[in-house]
Amino acid sequence: MSSLKKFIANKLYPLALYVPKQKSIPEKMIDIPTAWKGLELIIEDILIHFNIGRESCIEFGVEFGYSSVVFSNYFQKVKGVDIFIGDEHTEHKGDHFEQTKKSLEQFKNIELFKSDYQDWIKQDDQQYDFAHVDIVHNYKETYECGFWAAKHSKCCIFHDTESFPSVKRAVYDIAKNTGKKAYNYPFHNGLGIIV
Repeated sequence: MSSLKKFIANKLYPLALYVPKQKSIPEKMIDIPTAWKGLELIIEDILIHFNIGRESCIEFGVEFGYSSVVFSNYFQKVKGVDIFIGDEHTEHKGDHFEQTKKSLEQFKNIELFKSDYQDWIKQDDQQYDFAHVDIVHNYKETYECGFWAAKHSKCCIFHDTESFPSVKRAVYDIAKNTGKKAYNYPFHNGLGIIV
């Protein structure tokens, strides 16, 4: 995103700056190319800072599983929901469900589901300790999925707040409409945090 677009997004959708107290490398990792690289260092800090339980995590937008593996270090159960075919904002196109499932099979606390978020949120009424939204980076989809996730978790994070103004706007609006607080970590493409 250009610096002018970032400036405008920051003025229109002001989010409190998240400053981690410590950074730590998760014990178990997977070596794959990812736009999420660097964010693994602050997940434990977020969990400690906001006193988040460690039982359950749901993730919308698994792609090849980098963030799923990060979360598997901190939660007893991680559910990963994705269509596993890419979208208009991803480089990879084509079904990669079996490939992702195979590369994550050693992480026994990760369960993958091939589903779009619309179908998933119609049938899931569970509450989670933590949620992650990293789907197509359009406002409508991010807002719909993120609103559900924010209402069904104590803490919900959103990737790409710095790369896509529509994601930052959705985070701002979701926090406002749920009465929760929103933060932004402006590095590694940005991470919105709603608690």
